Amino acid sequence: MLFRATEYFRKITDITPEFLIENNIKGLILDIDNTLTTHDNPVPAEGVKEWISSMKKNKIRLVIVSNNHPPRVKPFADMLDIDFICEGKKPLSNGFKEALKKLRLPKEKVSAVGDQIFTDVLGANFFGIRMLYTAPIELEKTTFFKVKRTLEKPFLPKKFH
Repeated sequence: MLFRATEYFRKITDITPEFLIENNIKGLILDIDNTLTTHDNPVPAEGVKEWISSMKKNKIRLVIVSNNHPPRVKPFADMLDIDFICEGKKPLSNGFKEALKKLRLPKEKVSAVGDQIFTDVLGANFFGIRMLYTAPIELEKTTFFKVKRTLEKPFLPKKFH
C-alpha cells in the first residue's frame, strides 16, 4: 500500500547499523524536519550526531532530501557533514533519483527515513524503495500540519520496531 512504511521506529536513533546490515541496506535518504531535529531547528536532536557518526563508521552512506530551501538545508547538512538535496519535491521522485546518484547505490540497497506519510512514505513507495518511518519528534502547531497529521492517523502504525 502506498501509505505504509516497510518498518516503523519511534525515533531515528532507534535504527541501528545492525538492523541496516541485516537487511542489506547500505544507504539512507534522510528527512530533516521532525526526523533529525524539530521543525526549523538548526541543531540536531539529542543523539543524532552520534547516530550519524555510527552510521558512517559502519559504512552506511547518507544523503538528506528535503523539500525545504537551501538556507535551511545546507547549514544543517554541512554541520553533520552529509550531502544533501534541497527542494526535493517529495512525494515526487526527483529528489529520490538525485539521492540515488549521490549514494551510488541501487534502489534495493537504499531506504528512505522520515516522519510524514504524504511526503516521505508516499514518495519512497512511488519511487520503489524501502521506507523506515520514524514518529515525529514533536507535533507541529500550524493549522496546515495539524490537518495533515489528522489525515495521517489511519495510516500510522500500531507497533514500532
